[in-house]
Amino acid sequence: MKGLSAVSSRRKSGVPRLLWTLLGACLVATVIGYKPVVIVHGLFDSSGVFVELLRFINQSHPGTNVSVIDLFDHSSSLQPLWKQVEGFKEAIYPIMQNAADGVHFICYSQGGLICRGILSTLPNHNVHSFISLSSPQAGQYGDTDYLKYLFPQFMKSNLFHFCYTGVGQRISICNYWKDPHHTDMYVNGSDYLALLNSERPNPNSTVWKKNFLRIKKLVLIGGPDDGVITPWQSSQFGFYNDNETVVEIKDQDLYLRDVFGLKTLNARGDLFLCSMAGVEHVKWHSNDTVFNTCIKKWLV
Repeated sequence: MKGLSAVSSRRKSGVPRLLWTLLGACLVATVIGYKPVVIVHGLFDSSGVFVELLRFINQSHPGTNVSVIDLFDHSSSLQPLWKQVEGFKEAIYPIMQNAADGVHFICYSQGGLICRGILSTLPNHNVHSFISLSSPQAGQYGDTDYLKYLFPQFMKSNLFHFCYTGVGQRISICNYWKDPHHTDMYVNGSDYLALLNSERPNPNSTVWKKNFLRIKKLVLIGGPDDGVITPWQSSQFGFYNDNETVVEIKDQDLYLRDVFGLKTLNARGDLFLCSMAGVEHVKWHSNDTVFNTCIKKWLV
């Protein structure tokens, strides 16, 4: 027995430290059992932009199964959001089925609205943490570089003429364009956000609310130096009134009436806001401080 013990010790001392580190990481992942993470990208993005985020997850939660859904990349991200919801749903559902303990969503920018569509319309999803990373959840209304690129002949003040038409609703950004000066046109013309927010009659609103409330945690991340999401508080369900004064989430009608579950989530203790200054829109998923402060603890 002493001989066997001695041989084992010599072999162990000869194994490179890196190998034992990896073996230890795998053991931790097996014991703790981190839930799989699903990542959905934003406008004009693709799966390739999340290299740093993947590294952060692998370092903090080794062995985590991370799926970055490679659909509707680049210019294809302009396709109507309901079409994208169906495509992403088809790709993500098998991941959910193979995750007995549930999955986490990290949904960036426009992807956050796509994920809301999935969570609202999928009755048996098992999403634990829904992390909305700088997403225009309450809508978008701003003269940003994206707007100038897509609609060079328009400004924020007149884009409603195009967005709230049948043709406009074929372009994703118009699905969540919310002009606070033309609310009636938005309610009647928006085929996506106005339905998700139950701002227009929706016969499925009760079922969608029930589906959405299957999530265990809602984490809303954004900040004042984003430069794209306008107002930036939209990332946390704040938005302009008709004077372009920001009304924060808890004073919004959709919260007060609990139209799709925000107030319920808050009463449960499952609604979390994480605000961070100094982060530009394209940097949220590659900023380690954002990850460590706002994301890391929800990926267990």
